[in-house]
Amino acid sequence: MTDVQTRPVGPPATAPRGPLLRRLGRWWLRRWRWLTSMRTAVVLLFLLALAAVPGSLFPQRSLTPSAVAGFFRENPDLAPVLDTLGMFDVFSSPWFSAIYLLLFVSLIGCLVPRCIEHLRALRADPPPVPRHLHRLPVHAAEEVSLPAEAAAERVEAHLRSTRFRVTRNRTSAGVEISAERGRVKETGNLVFHLSLLALLVALAGGKLWGYEGSILVTEGDGFCNSFQQYDRYVAGPMVDPDTLTPLCFDLQDFRATYELNGMPASFSADIGVQADPGAPTEQTTIGVNDPFRSDGDRLYVTGHGFTPLFTVTLPDGQVFEELSAPFLPRDSATFASEGVVKLPDLGDGSDDGFALEGFFAPTGVVQGGVLTSVDARPLNPQVAVIGYRGYLGLDSGIPQSVFSLDQTQIDVGALNRIGEANLSVGESAEFEDGTVVRFDGFREFAALQVSYDPGQVGVLISAITMLLGLLATLLVRRERVFARITGSRIPHSGDEPSTTVALAGLARGGSGDVNERLHGLSASLLGEGQPRQRRNG
Repeated sequence: MTDVQTRPVGPPATAPRGPLLRRLGRWWLRRWRWLTSMRTAVVLLFLLALAAVPGSLFPQRSLTPSAVAGFFRENPDLAPVLDTLGMFDVFSSPWFSAIYLLLFVSLIGCLVPRCIEHLRALRADPPPVPRHLHRLPVHAAEEVSLPAEAAAERVEAHLRSTRFRVTRNRTSAGVEISAERGRVKETGNLVFHLSLLALLVALAGGKLWGYEGSILVTEGDGFCNSFQQYDRYVAGPMVDPDTLTPLCFDLQDFRATYELNGMPASFSADIGVQADPGAPTEQTTIGVNDPFRSDGDRLYVTGHGFTPLFTVTLPDGQVFEELSAPFLPRDSATFASEGVVKLPDLGDGSDDGFALEGFFAPTGVVQGGVLTSVDARPLNPQVAVIGYRGYLGLDSGIPQSVFSLDQTQIDVGALNRIGEANLSVGESAEFEDGTVVRFDGFREFAALQVSYDPGQVGVLISAITMLLGLLATLLVRRERVFARITGSRIPHSGDEPSTTVALAGLARGGSGDVNERLHGLSASLLGEGQPRQRRNG
């Protein structure tokens, strides 16, 4: 019978932590090496460019919120899906930011070791002469009637004259010379990638600390650089609204020139600028590509339109003069425009308001009772208006556009239609309730944009250095030349010295230049003395 010995059962032994930590460390090291490789950086750069494509295909909320709303109306089924994927906020979406940050990490992790290695290589001597020169792609051998030292001096002088870095060493076999040039090729490559990294940093800095605001300003009106006054603005997360440049602008006159076919050709605006409230006004003129600049802020003209002027006389005798609102162009060829003039307080103690929904034609033609515009130039300005009286819904707590009426109030009967008319300048129309509307003419408005981008100069400098680095990378060729000089016979009295010069070379991007280089060395060596024998590879 065999005795079976048993051990008391205890808790299972835990695996030592050391091997697990080492495995995690090796896993992280492999992933880090993959992330910081130049191949990964190129792939991420391609993905970043690919990720930016939807930003040009779909309207963006930060730029044109009205276009996004129009896309939702036209595509009610597709728009919510695209919105979930972030297609209307591409450049602030998590997936775009993730690619951007990964590209940053990849470039930094790739370039820092390469820069350190390149700095060490710049201070280091050229590599030593290989043992077997005949195994290199381009090689040759010459026997010249010169002492070994004289031949070495000639080889070194020739290489230095062609801007090679040269080292010469004496060995037991003779004299060895190593020469190298074209390190600026690698320098250009690093400058290109460092400039790319600086470009990305400058772009990110511009988005973090930059802002832009847009506003429609009618001739005779003005505004100040404040987020509260802009119709639309976009500001980076690091922008403090209290630190904006205290500029104030007055639009004094706006001019638009047109082509022979009626298309707008150029815009220019005379503006008055106050650097601080109460400061004297500076007069200047700006255009589409000629902005006003001050302390990093730039004021652009981005478009224009028309602001019709009305005089409204209510049935009780109240008169409201110069009622106006910008009408937005819906046709860039004829500048046919639509808009709304709202008068929420009639001064009679009621909640009723008055509104004009209108269509403005710079050069109007009535066809079949319908007003259309045939030219962008204001040759025959006319307006078609529809009058409303009732509750406008401005204090309902629901935001509404200043360029349209709240259709809900019309549908429920809170805002009632009281008449319509087509008017030329100076003409009047009386609506059903006795309200009289007169079309007094128009003023032009300019679409102005104030932009501040602290990364603009950095982007320009980075782009220039990128181009210089790329040119250095493409135009400079890296070459290495090696020479081993040995005396083949000790000369006796009256004998000519005999020396064997073995040459070899390497070049990135082809060996044609190295072949010419070795031929030049051979010609330099044969300047004195006659060759005994020549062997080429």
